[in-house]
Amino acid sequence: MPKPSQLSWTAKRGLDVSVAATALFLLLPLLVLVAAAIWATDGKPPIFKHNRLGRNGRLFGCLKFRSMVANGDAVLAAHLATNPRAQAEWDETHKLTDDPRVTAIGHVLRKTSIDELPQLWNILKGEMSLVGPRPIVEAEKTRYGSALTTCFSVPPGLTGLWQVSGRSDTSYAERVALDLDYAGRWSLRRDIDIILRTIPAVLAQRGSR
Repeated sequence: MPKPSQLSWTAKRGLDVSVAATALFLLLPLLVLVAAAIWATDGKPPIFKHNRLGRNGRLFGCLKFRSMVANGDAVLAAHLATNPRAQAEWDETHKLTDDPRVTAIGHVLRKTSIDELPQLWNILKGEMSLVGPRPIVEAEKTRYGSALTTCFSVPPGLTGLWQVSGRSDTSYAERVALDLDYAGRWSLRRDIDIILRTIPAVLAQRGSR
């Protein structure tokens, strides 16, 4: 398939900026309320920044509302060390069905995908797009194999084929295949279709954890 034209990239960026800016303006009261609620639980910063893989392999600070305890790395390590089943699940999917790091308010934020709303700022900065592959951590690069370069020839997305195809209900191999499919044949029309499919997927909380 031929590479998208510069006009297509410009249109994609235009859609990203217009939707992200509008959403941030309209959702500002909600964002402030959520931030205050998270801070009130433990007095720790409500926004979490984590290095993720961006377009062409460049790392960027991906923003999320903090849905985990502040010492999440230590809690995870202790949990995996004493729970072989959890270790096997983590090795397979890089996720946990029953994650001990997630706070009570964090469960709600994840179920509703509200935890990802700060990524609208990443979109405005050009580090992400509304639609694209999942933003992964460096440790996951090896799971993509030869598909890595193609998958991240486009910016990662707030939503994407994975998010509207079952999210955590899919295997890791299926996630890679979905990212590869998107990156190999994205278009503005396809982006709009995925955005429209995201709304019922989020409302139904399909595959959310």
